[in-house]
Amino acid sequence: MNNEEKQIALLIVDDDERFLSTIAERLGLKDFNVTTATEGKQAVKAAKKGAFDVAILDLKMPGIDGMELLKILKKKHRFLEVIMLTAYASLDSAVEATKLGAFGYLEKPYNFDKLLGVLKDAYKNRIKKKFEHDKKRQEEIDLLAMGSSPMGILRALKHLDDDEK
Repeated sequence: MNNEEKQIALLIVDDDERFLSTIAERLGLKDFNVTTATEGKQAVKAAKKGAFDVAILDLKMPGIDGMELLKILKKKHRFLEVIMLTAYASLDSAVEATKLGAFGYLEKPYNFDKLLGVLKDAYKNRIKKKFEHDKKRQEEIDLLAMGSSPMGILRALKHLDDDEK
């Protein structure tokens, strides 16, 4: 990878440490910037510290399970794309994950090339959503700048900024 290119920041959460180590190593070799967590609490802490582009979550874990973690991450990080990767796949859990905002749902054992394709698509979707959001915000700022006093503009910008926090 060219040093000028930004690596895709990836959070992988799975309670199977051997699996976690293997998938993290394989994706690291594909130039992903990988952070791992073996439990939901650890993943939430990691997400608070760093901005991730995509997360891969196991469904069944002790403590905070994959569905609950999906809810937490999507609520706090609106542009984060999440892929569920589970050995306990079912139609019900796939539907629930999709309703909660998961971008993808894959079953273990997984096909590495398929996972790479889903990761690429998830990242493209993240960029698209963020671009559309930024474009909308810029249009709002442009409208403000044309019709408000300087103090009115500052107050409106403060309000827009607070919405992002």
